Amino acid sequence: MKGAVAAGHPATAEAAAWVLEAGGNAFDAALAGLCTACVAEPVLTSLGGGGFLLAHQDSGRNTLYDFFVQTPLHRRPEAELDFYPILADFGTVQQEFHIGMGSIATPGTIKGLFRIHAELGSLPMREIVRPAVDFARSGIATNRLQAYIFSVVKPIYLSTASARGIYSSHQVDNSLVVAGETLRQPELADALELLAIEGEQLFYQGEMGAGLIAACGSGGGYLQKTDLYDYKVVERDPLAYHYRKARILTNPLPSSGGSLICFAHALLEAHDQGEFGSAQHLELLAEVMKQTNLARMENAQTGKGSTGHILHPDTIARFRTTLAGHPVNSRGTTHISVVDRERNAASLSLSNGEGSGYVLPGTGIMLNNMLGEEDLNPGGFHRWDTAVRVSSMMAPTLAIEPDRVIATGSGGSNRLRTAILQTLNNLCYFGMSVRDAVDSPRLHVEQDLLSIEPGFPDAAVDEVCAGYPSHNRWAEKNLFFGGAHTVIHDKRGFSGAGDPRRGGVFLVV
Repeated sequence: MKGAVAAGHPATAEAAAWVLEAGGNAFDAALAGLCTACVAEPVLTSLGGGGFLLAHQDSGRNTLYDFFVQTPLHRRPEAELDFYPILADFGTVQQEFHIGMGSIATPGTIKGLFRIHAELGSLPMREIVRPAVDFARSGIATNRLQAYIFSVVKPIYLSTASARGIYSSHQVDNSLVVAGETLRQPELADALELLAIEGEQLFYQGEMGAGLIAACGSGGGYLQKTDLYDYKVVERDPLAYHYRKARILTNPLPSSGGSLICFAHALLEAHDQGEFGSAQHLELLAEVMKQTNLARMENAQTGKGSTGHILHPDTIARFRTTLAGHPVNSRGTTHISVVDRERNAASLSLSNGEGSGYVLPGTGIMLNNMLGEEDLNPGGFHRWDTAVRVSSMMAPTLAIEPDRVIATGSGGSNRLRTAILQTLNNLCYFGMSVRDAVDSPRLHVEQDLLSIEPGFPDAAVDEVCAGYPSHNRWAEKNLFFGGAHTVIHDKRGFSGAGDPRRGGVFLVV
């Protein structure tokens, strides 16, 4: 076997598998998945967004590639901005997002694609993009999950003529593509082919970038030529810590998701969790999430702009004490995990926010709306520091044990960190199979609201809910609780699971 992949769409997984079959390594496969995810999962990611890839090489080298979005170098008066709210309808709740040219942060995905390929790739870039080009040109039948996601953010993808031209349904009036309808993106296919030939400079210094800068200048956006010219991929040492037998590697500061997972693991480590699904287990998980949220808010109030201090031993000890004294009772993202037979592992998380509505003419690339993300702008819109990497909850994660390598990660805004936490806990504490670890029900605590999936014993759920007057007992598993696409390589070979909450697919080549 050459490798395995878990991803959020069949086409994304197939692209990665095709590259593995063609002789590519885990990093080639992850990049092919990246390109195809932009075609098959267009609301969740785009070449106009950003992300992170955590790479474990068979040599033992571990690198986090940060190609997430960055705030612009210059501001402009708010009155000049194209920046306005829309309501996304999740069925049970509505959420406000801001879109328009003024919501676009400096994108990093294309730069990340080429940097990672140059350092870790083994196949030509034309081979990396080939599956995505083929899918974009021939079209992909919209599955039920993608149709649902389109319905949630419908106001964004109908907000401009260029977006409507790509994503509108040909079967239903005033609708985006519906389930079963083929979505073709020939301009995106052409853009991918051109990028493979001309390289990243086509976007950051060439014709594509010039078009974006001109549009921002006349249409109410922030980006200028220097934003694209000066953008750099940042290589970081992963945040590393031990949980049970595993050495966990995850996204370090300035992104917060990995630090919060580390903090939660530090709290869990000190306690007996009991049996999976027991009241002891559920109450402990809920309280760990609550304490992690308190630590996060305390950190935000310091004004330091990072979660660094919550990993200080004194802070962990203080929160452990709080937990011991208690009865043991954030967004559009996608993820790809790949491990190859050489034990190279790639954990890749990507986001475009929800999309700004602006499509770069002639390319089919919708730009991000990260500057319109309330979660990513806690100090208020248009108050961000200039030229800084935006913090993210995304936490591509690897767990290295003596006899196995685990690659995992999740989409899901604030819920992605608790999805990753619970998946790793199921694997490393409860010793579950990867399929059971991913499929098992989850819970999430945010601002004293407990959300819990079905599948836990009723008596245990009743007990934990008694401690949370504000609770939501979901009737079925839902993408709200993340999508922890996970691959494992051990002495028996490959195993894995795509998370069914987010259309997950697992393939072995």
